[in-house]
Amino acid sequence: MKCTLAELRNKEIINIKTGARLGYVDDIEFDTEDSMVKSFIIYGRARLFGFFGRDDDMIITCDDIAIVGVDTVLVSVEEAELAKRHTNSLKTLLK
Repeated sequence: MKCTLAELRNKEIINIKTGARLGYVDDIEFDTEDSMVKSFIIYGRARLFGFFGRDDDMIITCDDIAIVGVDTVLVSVEEAELAKRHTNSLKTLLK
């Protein structure tokens, strides 16, 4: 199935391990060397209209994706793993 970024942005991401709604695809990370999508990024929610910053972004790797459906993307990932990925991505950005 082919899917554009505009179509992905309208699909809700749901974690099948917890049943939690994670949000919608806001950005995509891809490797320019082999032109492969590496992960989907869900931006954190704004706190108090953005005055107090944002919550943490979630990074969903392609290995976590179980099914891409018509309206949703089902992923299978532990909550602790999502938090660890965010921490690791921040450390690499700050170096």
